Amino acid sequence: MNLGRRRWLRHAGALALAAGGALPRAWAAEVFPSRPITLWVPWAPGGSTDLSLRLLAELASAPLGVPVIVANRGGAGGTMAMGVLLNAEPNGYTIAQMPQPVFRAPFLQKVLWDPVRDVTPILQVSGVTFGVMVRASSPLRALDQLFDFARARPGELSIATNGVGTTPHLALEALFTERGLRYIHVPYKGTAELTLAVAGGQVMAGVSTGFAPEVDAGHLRLLATLGAQRSRRWPQVPTLRDLGFDIVAMSPYGLAGPRGLPAPVVAVLHDAFRQALFNPRFGDDLARYDQEIAYLGPEDYAQACREEYAKERAAAERMKASRGAGA
Repeated sequence: MNLGRRRWLRHAGALALAAGGALPRAWAAEVFPSRPITLWVPWAPGGSTDLSLRLLAELASAPLGVPVIVANRGGAGGTMAMGVLLNAEPNGYTIAQMPQPVFRAPFLQKVLWDPVRDVTPILQVSGVTFGVMVRASSPLRALDQLFDFARARPGELSIATNGVGTTPHLALEALFTERGLRYIHVPYKGTAELTLAVAGGQVMAGVSTGFAPEVDAGHLRLLATLGAQRSRRWPQVPTLRDLGFDIVAMSPYGLAGPRGLPAPVVAVLHDAFRQALFNPRFGDDLARYDQEIAYLGPEDYAQACREEYAKERAAAERMKASRGAGA
């Protein structure tokens, strides 16, 4: 019997004894997990988050005793996997990444799901390092020069992000639109194609994550990062705060299952993915993208999700109020 099955039986048995009864027949008939688990990633294949989660899935497969298969559903600013969770059976065989945009989307558009009500948090994984980047041969060598270009040639500056309503897109709105500057927003489904587009000169600049390998290879130049402190990897690159902009973003993300996932199943998934999370191979992989582990267990991650949703609600209300005042 593999470790995942033993943990499942231990957690399920403890809950049953606490309730004064036996395991439900459906649970007793099938020990979790007994078949492959699908991890849905709401980004196009090949980006930094996709690659990291593929490694995490591989490392979690051993303690679970079954394969964890990654499936991609990119688009809609990283929210496509929410529909998958909404319609999935709460049996542990369908889980998904929860990126920051899922907490923002309900206030930007009509959606059928709720990022707190309709999911069962499993664990928080990490946060991302966002950066403003240009092609290495670009004459634009500082953020101020992007502003100068947009001011001198309105509507000609093209800037890519990983989707409408994502954190990079909102950062751009704060940097440009709120200052009366125009730019062409070019959304991509994933970071891999975005960085290639910037490096290839298809767009003039980009705001995203996953740029580290291209920067290190000399294909991209980093103009600024969006973290609270300068990157240890590129200490010469200023943060937006260093440049006088009160913008900090790291977009924490984690894994979740459908609403109503049984506690014993959550425990098995959490234990396996936590073991994978702290595997040195995964830490080394995150470091390639200038990221660090930001672990939270199920209860703490659930609380963090509620707090992020509340923050996005407050931000949306402030935005509506400011627009109304300016009308």
